Amino acid sequence: MGGPTITKPMSQIDFYILQSGSDEASVFACRLAEKAFQNGHRIYLHTRSADEAHQVDQQLWTFRAGSFVPHALCDQAGKPGAAPVMIGAAGAPADHNDVLINLTDEIPPDYARFARIAEVVAGTDLSKSAARQRYRAYREAGCTVQSHQIDG
Repeated sequence: MGGPTITKPMSQIDFYILQSGSDEASVFACRLAEKAFQNGHRIYLHTRSADEAHQVDQQLWTFRAGSFVPHALCDQAGKPGAAPVMIGAAGAPADHNDVLINLTDEIPPDYARFARIAEVVAGTDLSKSAARQRYRAYREAGCTVQSHQIDG
């Protein structure tokens, strides 16, 4: 006699479509990280490269006067996070599986282990095209997907 099968609920994916380019996208990602941190979440900001991770690291200190978001760069994929907000390009620390903020044009590795994913999409045609492909892939994987138009 078997009981109910319990499965991990699929991730909630929110696409935030911005009106302008990548500079705006990283500022918006900082605002999302701040809000998620204030709500008690652990966040991983996924970037294209180590250089971009360093840029986001610097931006988290300066994106808004009076803001404090405790954060650190990932040294290695899988290493436990030293702060509630971690930034990197190689993958999230094992203890960060709550909120993923994606700043790349690809689906992040191990995305399914996160409860929520924020896809930040710059307002360029190239970024929007890549976002449409990710949107379809997430839906085909059974994720709940929503999109939001963000005005400057």
